[in-house]
Amino acid sequence: EVQLVESGGGLVQPGGSLRLSCAASGFTFSSYYMSWVRQAPGKGLEWVSRVSSGGRITDYADSVKGRFTISRDNAKNTLYLQLTSLKTEDTAMYYCVRGSSTDGLRGQGTQVTVSS
Repeated sequence: EVQLVESGGGLVQPGGSLRLSCAASGFTFSSYYMSWVRQAPGKGLEWVSRVSSGGRITDYADSVKGRFTISRDNAKNTLYLQLTSLKTEDTAMYYCVRGSSTDGLRGQGTQVTVSS
């Protein structure tokens, strides 16, 4: 069964940090671009970041550039997103996606709430 399972979300104060993880199974993880997308309450899906299959090429939305870092460990079939300097507007459900855009297989998500 093809599966993506996100974890690592939580409640954090503005300026804080979190590290999200996404465990992949059921497919050849190292063959795919992987992405993170998010959905804030009442809004549509927003693409956040993507990483190439080998991990060398990364892209970020302007809204998170310089604050978030995407990475992957193909030996562990795991995708990561390091979130730093968090802002209240980063509050959203975060999903990992197989592929380079908002389309594609998606996990159940992990909630990130930034609030004082």
